[in-house]
Amino acid sequence: MAKRPSKKQSGGLTYADAGVDLETYDSFISGLGSMVRRTHGPRVIQNPGGFAGLFRLDYNQRLFQQNYVDPVLVACCDGVGTKLKIATETGDYSTVGVDLVGMSVNDLIVQGAEPLFFLDYIAVPSVIPEMLEQMVRGVASACKDSGCSLIGGETAEMPDVYAEGEFDMAGFAVGVVELKKATDPLRVAPGDVVLGLASDGVHSNGFSLVRKVVSTKKLSYGKIYKDLDADRTLGEVLLTPTRLYAEPIVKLLRAYKVKKVVSGMAHITGGGLAQNLERVMNPGVDAVLDKNSWDVPAVFEFLQSQGKIADDEMARVFNMGVGYVLIVRPTFADAVKRRLEKSGETVYELGEIRKGTGKVKLK
Repeated sequence: MAKRPSKKQSGGLTYADAGVDLETYDSFISGLGSMVRRTHGPRVIQNPGGFAGLFRLDYNQRLFQQNYVDPVLVACCDGVGTKLKIATETGDYSTVGVDLVGMSVNDLIVQGAEPLFFLDYIAVPSVIPEMLEQMVRGVASACKDSGCSLIGGETAEMPDVYAEGEFDMAGFAVGVVELKKATDPLRVAPGDVVLGLASDGVHSNGFSLVRKVVSTKKLSYGKIYKDLDADRTLGEVLLTPTRLYAEPIVKLLRAYKVKKVVSGMAHITGGGLAQNLERVMNPGVDAVLDKNSWDVPAVFEFLQSQGKIADDEMARVFNMGVGYVLIVRPTFADAVKRRLEKSGETVYELGEIRKGTGKVKLK
């Protein structure tokens, strides 16, 4: 007869022996409550101890002032990419959470949607509370600034998957749009004006090339390069977070409850201005843009000079100073520009839409 194992094995293996410290993990998670609750509005239903977040969708004029008739949910997810490697090398994790929210929410509003809620996923080899607190604080801050609620997430401790110093992040955003007000490439027409909103730098795309320039030229993230920035180190410049466009765009769209003054929008990420703008156009039009109509931030000139990168490669990889684009009806272009500037955006008139074959032409 086999011997029955005792309920308690002295000297037996524990989760901590496998690299997962549950006490540290639980302590970190329990401390997130107040930070997360600051992003909640009246649509969030509190669910202590729940396994998922609850968000109210029923018709309620006080909560849904848009009074949607035919609401459509809009969802997207994204990450921060290899920019995370620079956060690790500099020890500064305070901005990558903002990047995480920006990459998803900026995509979501392109559809004309209002952000509703956000969830994050962070995978680490081990829980380091100070590091994770910086990340989640950035996520919460960006959610609040974007008008969406952080209603859940996951922190995965996986020592056998991630080496010490490595980690990854993913974000998931959900929004809502009135179906008849959702953007549609077929609405883009000749005569429309193309407006660009300034970026805050590299944002969260192209960092494999950025890091290649840094390593090849033996640059230091901790050094100040005066031809780049007289006051900030290279690391600080590169970790400038993705600009959040949700608040000004949602505010703009709400101002025009009847007229469809915006015929298309694009978030300028990997692929650059041309490729992303072409995604929101139809085959019957071209966007003819003046490449001298916007200011190129110094960080791009610095990277191009250091890496001897060709102009077309720069334009294909980076946003080059334009982080978001709106295509608007010509009679409303000036009014839209003024509204966005009043919201704190730097707005460039990039060009216009003409008859064509669905291409962006830079002149």
